[in-house]
Amino acid sequence: MKYFGTDGIRQKAGDFTPEFLAKIIDGLISYAGDNIKVFLAGDTRESTEWILADLESALETFGIEYANAGVLPTPAINYCFFEMGFDFAIDVTASHNPYQDNGIKIFERGEKSGQKLNEKACEVIENSLISAKTYALASSTIHESLHDEAIELYKNHLRNYLGDVNFKDLKIGVDCANGATSVLGKSVFEELGANVELINANKTYGQKINNDCGSTHLDQLKELVKSKELDFGVAFDGDGDRVLMVDKNGNEIDGDEIIAILANYLNLDKIAITVMANQGLLNWAKENNIETEITPVGDTNVSIAMRKKDIKIGGEQSGHIILPGEYTGDGYLTALMIAKVIAETKNPLNELASIMTKFPQVIVNLEATPNQKESFKAGAAENLLKEYGEKLTSVSGRLLVRPSGTENLIRITLWGNNKDKITALANALKNALDEIL
Repeated sequence: MKYFGTDGIRQKAGDFTPEFLAKIIDGLISYAGDNIKVFLAGDTRESTEWILADLESALETFGIEYANAGVLPTPAINYCFFEMGFDFAIDVTASHNPYQDNGIKIFERGEKSGQKLNEKACEVIENSLISAKTYALASSTIHESLHDEAIELYKNHLRNYLGDVNFKDLKIGVDCANGATSVLGKSVFEELGANVELINANKTYGQKINNDCGSTHLDQLKELVKSKELDFGVAFDGDGDRVLMVDKNGNEIDGDEIIAILANYLNLDKIAITVMANQGLLNWAKENNIETEITPVGDTNVSIAMRKKDIKIGGEQSGHIILPGEYTGDGYLTALMIAKVIAETKNPLNELASIMTKFPQVIVNLEATPNQKESFKAGAAENLLKEYGEKLTSVSGRLLVRPSGTENLIRITLWGNNKDKITALANALKNALDEIL
């Protein structure tokens, strides 16, 4: 599809024109009819404010009932729209991307919870987006009518999920990436007794989201944890569906390690992970007789596999973790669950994470146009990838090369038992791939 990628629609903010947004609403009506209620919310980037206003305008033009909750984390949007009786939620966010980008994620009602829009519906909206229709739109306004109610509803969900727990002995660093989790900040952690150092929690619409902070830039959090002698730190991405962590020594704890910690704590015998999972997680699962369901990249794929195979936990190395009973990744809830494990076991995060041994891993990105990405998908580099796969056998390694579903990049990932060798191979492969494309 031209517009829908692995996680909704993502592009430069200026490309979300009023007419483009009207076509999204028109497509949604084509799929579901006009007797629907739509929940609106998004992250903190400056364009989210006017995109929400233009979505309100489009919904009013088509006579669709809606309400706007303003800035809200993606998992909160997914939870609240379902609990509040809405049919769909439109989430305006570009997640970890810089502020110049934006995106649209759409959620629909599942059997027990909200879930990301199905592929058939995406195709209907895609057809609307490539149509030649024009619209006479109502004037653009913004009315954030559900924000406070949604925040309290979501916070109650977090507390109820955790059950009886006390964080009084924990010192935690929290980096909100100046994104959507800024509206929660340190509140739930503190309400449960933790001593919290909060950074990058600007919750106003602007240009600070993901700017050298959050889960894609951990240096500030690492320094905070070490300088303040904290027990650990948590870093969210711009919309709050992902989390990465830092132990007391300033070492990164990624999604693979978080999955291992929680699967072990919950005594689970199956996990759902993607092809991006570190070899160390696969080895740990095999050694502990834990079944692994491996999916394509994307938390939507993980969620679908979990529902089909009755798997309680799954996620991605990047920090999308889908917990038991949940349908989408929730960074804030995942961080709270790890805090619960630490509080109850009295084991520090670095010891909990040591149950698995990560293989050295190298990721390099090759800038690629949409046409180059399509050429790669068509097999232009098939022989090259086979050649480098054979080279990796000397370091017990494997490789994964894939076009990004959210950015104009081809991501090259290599694993192996020798960091220097796989680094050299990764860079050589990048150069060779660049010549071919």
